[in-house]
Amino acid sequence: MDQAPGSPQVGQGGQGVPTCYRHPDRETGIRCTRCERPICPECMVSASVGFQCPDCVRSGSGTGHTPAASRPRTVAGGAVSADPRLFTKVLIGLNLAFYLVQLALGDSFTDRFSLVGDAYFSSGAVGGVAEGQWYRLLTSMFLHGGYLHIAFNMLSLWWIGGPLEAALGRVRYLSLYFVSGLAGSALCYLLAAPNQPSVGASGAIFGLFGATAVLMRRLRYDMRPVLVLLAINLAFTFGPGLNIAWQAHVGGLVAGVITGYAMVHAPREHRNLVQYGTCALVLAVVVVLTVVRTAQLT
Repeated sequence: MDQAPGSPQVGQGGQGVPTCYRHPDRETGIRCTRCERPICPECMVSASVGFQCPDCVRSGSGTGHTPAASRPRTVAGGAVSADPRLFTKVLIGLNLAFYLVQLALGDSFTDRFSLVGDAYFSSGAVGGVAEGQWYRLLTSMFLHGGYLHIAFNMLSLWWIGGPLEAALGRVRYLSLYFVSGLAGSALCYLLAAPNQPSVGASGAIFGLFGATAVLMRRLRYDMRPVLVLLAINLAFTFGPGLNIAWQAHVGGLVAGVITGYAMVHAPREHRNLVQYGTCALVLAVVVVLTVVRTAQLT
């Protein structure tokens, strides 16, 4: 990022990324909305607009509005928002709302919107992605198979999604979430039995895990906590007798790593092209996998 006029010099990371003025060993893409010095997540203090550094909070310094060209940006180039967990809260709310509808309407609703390749349902109807119901790749991401299923997924989304949303910015975070979820659905459609239903946000959440690992490595943070949590989730994924759609987890994780790498390593001069171009490329792979599997089943 360009040095703001009148602001103190700061150290630079290995690839030109600014470092926190209070922790020179930590690279960051977030700046204080008042003094515009780079600050790491540990130093960020939530303000009415964006984040402030501890020094500005204590002194109450700074007046007026930050010019649009020098407004704080996240490490991925996204705008820093006043509520860094807003879209995470919205996603959790949508998942909970869909689950309540599942409880109210029963299996007929779940059968209509779950991910299934090609199957006969209890009503006698034939349905599935192979029957042209591609929307199931998306809607299945908001359905769950029980209280423990949705509780575990939503806790994971809150724990991993909030910090990642703050680091990437809302639009990039939401793009990563849906790209990862759709990739998980596509791989599940490709490899699972055509009459095997699948529901859950796990594919998208595994994508967030993958992107978080990439981001933490980029910022040189201690990766052990997220790697341990990811290992535990993968152990459950491939555990015997748990009936977990491992294809969705693996597909989401791979898409999350690829998209996350593009998000945090994109060169500044072509940032949007690389970031959203990678999202488009992953979505193109989703379409290809879906077309291939549909041809096999029909």
